[in-house]
Amino acid sequence: MNVFYNREGIGDVLIIPIKEGKTYSIESERHGDVVEIHHAQSKELYGFNIFNASNYFDLDEANQMELTAELLSKINNVLKDNGVETPLEVDLTPKFVVGYVKEKEAHENADKLSVCKVDVGDEELQIVCGAPNVEKGQKVVVAKVGATMPSGMVIKEAELRGVPSYGMICSAKELDLPDAPKEKGILVLSDDYKVGSVFEF
Repeated sequence: MNVFYNREGIGDVLIIPIKEGKTYSIESERHGDVVEIHHAQSKELYGFNIFNASNYFDLDEANQMELTAELLSKINNVLKDNGVETPLEVDLTPKFVVGYVKEKEAHENADKLSVCKVDVGDEELQIVCGAPNVEKGQKVVVAKVGATMPSGMVIKEAELRGVPSYGMICSAKELDLPDAPKEKGILVLSDDYKVGSVFEF
């Protein structure tokens, strides 16, 4: 999960998006320098905007920052100091991990898609994959739900042609790795990689 700051573009505001929502369904509530954004009916939390952010954080002029445990702690202190009663709770477990393709089956409704069962160490994920080279027995890079790709795309739970998918098996190009091949296909890792370990790139 990332937070965003662009002083020149939008002012001295730290933007903390949690969930996307339709603009017509959003309401906001101000608590000092903190604006809480939520769904108008369900009150589900969509995010926070922290105004006068440079008073609370050491920020660059324009930056997209990964939400770390340290930054989350600082944000929660700011929320508390401004009268927000409920702390921000975010899953900060690694989102790019080494996975092992345990099963691969043809998608029943799409010729070019495969339904894979992927062991990521602490759980097994069903992932629908369109890569032509994905096979049972491979070690691969998995972007789990909540991961932000180098392109800025956020990985979400999805349903592809009627089949649920909980993550993405990544290509070198999608990971923005140097010398990524132009051919379409996932990045296949060597056996040296440990299933469930963080993939550094």
